[in-house]
Amino acid sequence: MNIFFDVDYTILGLDNTLRPQTKETFQALLDEDHQIYIWSGMGERWEVIEKHQLNPYVSGVFEKPTHHFHERLEELGVPFEPDFVIDDYPEVVAAFGGVWVPPYFFKRSPDREMERVYRIVQDFAATGTSEDKQYRAKGTIVPLF
Repeated sequence: MNIFFDVDYTILGLDNTLRPQTKETFQALLDEDHQIYIWSGMGERWEVIEKHQLNPYVSGVFEKPTHHFHERLEELGVPFEPDFVIDDYPEVVAAFGGVWVPPYFFKRSPDREMERVYRIVQDFAATGTSEDKQYRAKGTIVPLF
């Protein structure tokens, strides 16, 4: 699968630290023949990839659409629709399908979300769905609060 990870508050904290277990999760996904892409609503974030030495894991870096998600892929140079996304914005996850993660802010905070992400990706790859409450099927309606 082509798996797209968001940057800010998904893999990167407010304190500029990498979310715990990110590299290990990326490697496990690569070992299962998935492709990893990074995207951000703030543009192509190559500086994050280089600073945290993620180059060996990543197949591409793109700007993420922040509205009209499907319609803007071509405009932003994303060559195909993601098969699965991981993001702290539920609207993006609902549009493409994937995992909503609580925002990651600081290294000192206990965080095991990447382990959960990996389990959900495994579920989805095997069955096309997941029972985990953080999984969102493609086209899910996001409730307004």
